[in-house]
Amino acid sequence: MSVLDRSSLEDSPLADLHALASELGIDGYRRLRKADLIDAILARQGGENGAGTVEDAAADAEAAERPRRGRRGRRGGRARRDADEGEGEAEAEAEAEAEGPVAKVADTEPAERVAEGVVELLGNGSGFLRVSPPDPSDDDVYISAAQVRRCELVSGDRVGGPVRPPRRSERYPSLIRVDTINGKAADEVAEGIHFDDLPAAFPTQRFALNSDDPTLKAIEWLTPLGRGSRAVIAGGPRAGKSEALRRIAAALAAQDGVDVTVVLAGVRPEEIGDWKEHGPGEPAVALSFAASHDAQSQAVERAVETAKRIASRGGDAVLVLDTLDGLHPHAARKILAAARDIVDGGSLTIIATASKPVGGETTVIALDAALTSTGRFPALDLGASGTLRPELLVGEAGADAIAQARAQALGVS
Repeated sequence: MSVLDRSSLEDSPLADLHALASELGIDGYRRLRKADLIDAILARQGGENGAGTVEDAAADAEAAERPRRGRRGRRGGRARRDADEGEGEAEAEAEAEAEGPVAKVADTEPAERVAEGVVELLGNGSGFLRVSPPDPSDDDVYISAAQVRRCELVSGDRVGGPVRPPRRSERYPSLIRVDTINGKAADEVAEGIHFDDLPAAFPTQRFALNSDDPTLKAIEWLTPLGRGSRAVIAGGPRAGKSEALRRIAAALAAQDGVDVTVVLAGVRPEEIGDWKEHGPGEPAVALSFAASHDAQSQAVERAVETAKRIASRGGDAVLVLDTLDGLHPHAARKILAAARDIVDGGSLTIIATASKPVGGETTVIALDAALTSTGRFPALDLGASGTLRPELLVGEAGADAIAQARAQALGVS
């Protein structure tokens, strides 16, 4: 949110108000009552006048606290200087909330400047505004995790807003608020149509895998995938599901304009190592089958939410997931249901592995463990595989060829 009115602040929990007050540099915010804290936030944003008494009260409370925290502040400063850039900024923010600000920002900091750049998220939920993307620079701006959540930012978003200089031993300036996202007012983006309410259509843009691998060639033409496909690679143990998924992910990651996210949940520990070594990039989630059903579901759902935001803003997101087997059946269907080709918009494609289809797929790619184990490829069980409305992806002639191949595989004349 770029504009916060009194009613929205009054509806927010105190923890969110504290996080916002920390971002705005309000002194002594933890010692203010909620009503006074809201006044201070509005005043700092320039929304209302008459904040002098609130600032004075905060300063008085700060003066009473100051003798008790001098040594801790110096010790925290040394810790922050030793931390890396992402974790150091997060640590500085957490320590500031724990011990209170040291100086009145309004009296000591210069006027705010406005920055614009491309968002790059970190693993801890915070991020940076890269002003000269994709390379980092000393002019980059830190974005707190609270702002990332509030504005639902994703890597690649172009964001603009006012910036404050670094405090104390912070290395980077910080974004005060998000005013624009991808050229639109942040409020307008935040108030858009809910993702699940966006109109969906059957996929019409086929993914060309461009691979010499016989199984991938068969998948491309006999069970075609498109932007917005809801696909499951199904088969028993040792049917080659993970390997097929990894090769599909590599083929898609090589294409321009496609944002590929790899999610591993409930896999063998050895497979996590294989993906990291041979897969297309570092997995966004990597949990072995030792993780609980709930932990796996929550991690996958977070990755899906990020992909949804990319698609809702006009991008083409692909989430490859190995595997659905460790999730509750309802959670698996809910995750798979997120895939769609948005009418006049972006797309979210989900390609997952599972021992059997979960229902609702637009494409099922069934692999035959017997063919795989004996080295006979392609290992596609064409009779159990299929794509809904394949003519939209490969044309009428291509759909007829698929039907004839299926009939031959099933021994139907």
